[in-house]
Amino acid sequence: MTPGIDMFLDRADAGRRLAAKLAGFSTASRPLLLALPRGGVPVGAEVAAALGLPFDVLVVRKLGVPGHEEYAMGAIAGGVMVLDHEVVARLGVSLDALERVVAREERELERRERMFRGGLAFPQVEGRTVIVVDDGVATGSTMSAAVALLRKQNAGRIVVAVPVAADDSAERLRGEADEVVTLLEPGNLGAVGRWYRDFGQTGDDEVRRLLEASRAATADR
Repeated sequence: MTPGIDMFLDRADAGRRLAAKLAGFSTASRPLLLALPRGGVPVGAEVAAALGLPFDVLVVRKLGVPGHEEYAMGAIAGGVMVLDHEVVARLGVSLDALERVVAREERELERRERMFRGGLAFPQVEGRTVIVVDDGVATGSTMSAAVALLRKQNAGRIVVAVPVAADDSAERLRGEADEVVTLLEPGNLGAVGRWYRDFGQTGDDEVRRLLEASRAATADR
């Protein structure tokens, strides 16, 4: 836990604070920053701007428990699925119900890929240092799916970077990624939003605006 921080003003403030802790990665092997939309994009945009990193999105979709969609039983990203089998078994989620959730989230994932990427190909990650940013980690299922996808695509080094993460989830992710960078790791996380004074929803238009601005800035360098 970083001394002197107990709450972030908003996602931009969290991104600026996180950038300071990631400064050493600006000279890594062909670094690339990927944010999980939507909430991770304002955080990632600040990190990318501060460190001069190329910036894009990695679209991941949570698989919510039927009837309790806010509760994750896994996640999907780019053909990779991560399941929490203990949650699936404990809550008695049937195979049919699971398949319906996966099909629905695959459709949404494809829609967001088209909307945010606008026909651009996913960046090449092979051999590169890839920093994956979100606004926070609770269960960590979406971040696990992102890491699994990057492993599948032979990323050289995978760094998970978030302002706040549940301590047990951060510890588990340290066994999946090459490094995990956080500012806060509370033992009793609750909702990620409780660690932000302003945790308003990030809209699709804001995501597109931030991505376009970052791509334009990168093109000018």
